[in-house]
Amino acid sequence: MKTYFSANRSRLAVLGAFFANGALVATWVSRIPAMQNRLGLSEGVLGFVLLGLSTGMMAALFVAGGLIARFGSPRVMLVCALVSCFMLPFLVLASHPVLLFAVLTVFGAGISAMDVAMNEQAVLVERRAKRPLMSSFHAGYSVGGFAGSLLGAGMAALHGFPPLIHFLIVGALFAAAMCAAFSNFLPGESSSGKKGPVFRLPVRSLWILGAIAFCSAIGEGAMADWGAVYLTQVLKTDAAFAALGFAAFSLTMTLGRLFGDYLSGVWKSELIVRVGGLLAAAGLILAALTNEPLIVLVGFAAAGAGLANIIPLLFGAAGNFPGISPGEGIAGVATIGYMGFLVGPPLIGTIAEKTSLRAALVMVALLIGTLIFTGKAIAVKKETE
Repeated sequence: MKTYFSANRSRLAVLGAFFANGALVATWVSRIPAMQNRLGLSEGVLGFVLLGLSTGMMAALFVAGGLIARFGSPRVMLVCALVSCFMLPFLVLASHPVLLFAVLTVFGAGISAMDVAMNEQAVLVERRAKRPLMSSFHAGYSVGGFAGSLLGAGMAALHGFPPLIHFLIVGALFAAAMCAAFSNFLPGESSSGKKGPVFRLPVRSLWILGAIAFCSAIGEGAMADWGAVYLTQVLKTDAAFAALGFAAFSLTMTLGRLFGDYLSGVWKSELIVRVGGLLAAAGLILAALTNEPLIVLVGFAAAGAGLANIIPLLFGAAGNFPGISPGEGIAGVATIGYMGFLVGPPLIGTIAEKTSLRAALVMVALLIGTLIFTGKAIAVKKETE
């Protein structure tokens, strides 16, 4: 009985970490239009400023596996969560695009390393439970994103409530929550204390999984960074309605992940990836071809449902990859896959400035559509494990 309650506490603690990670990202995303207006950024400049978040995320991925091997995923997760919470208010205080880029880099690094650490924890909890749980953990991330988006929409609607107070409250709340949950995290098998190299490149055997993750990350990044901007700049909605774009995406992604563990037992991974890619691509094309804000929300919602279970499936496969520790496997796939977050913002911004933001969304849709053809790779990989 004691073991059962201990395992349940660990599962809830890890679920809380996923929620916090999603909510912190969504808190920033919900206020991107406000920061664009305050600093007077064009779409092209905004795209390169947003590159700071992706730069920090990518840099952290190269060292996350090594840090987890040396210090353990619980410590890495807590420290990185506190860093992100601390940096959140400074996103609002940045008075110049260069400063915002720098703060976003540190914020993104904390979010990214925390992501790898909490996914190792999810693999360990899943192993202890001896049943699929990865999608439900990622659903916790999506719930956090949805809650953060709704809170951001509400705060944006309250014109007398400044973003700084909003960010201070969110940062303090999740910093306290992560400290309280720390004792319930599981000691990771990666925490060997070995003085191996901290900087690590992904091993070649993980590249195919990383390539699939790359396409999915492009889609997620487009929704996070440009969904609200598309609604405000192209369809001329107000900031409160624009924040609902990412909320719609997060809601359907959450619902898809809540049923993901069940779907993984009924459908092959290949089918989930292929159908998901088709649905997400169709949703983005729908959003790009309409002038109706409500239909755009439907398109964003379809994209969320389609992309919902692709990353959880990939991280689950990477975390159980033979001969590689969970932290190193997840970090390897994330390093390749999250290049989508690095490439996406400036690419979309450049295309939007040269043509239109509608054309940029179509480009993202076509890239995601390639998952219809590459989805078989995850099934082959899982069969050979």
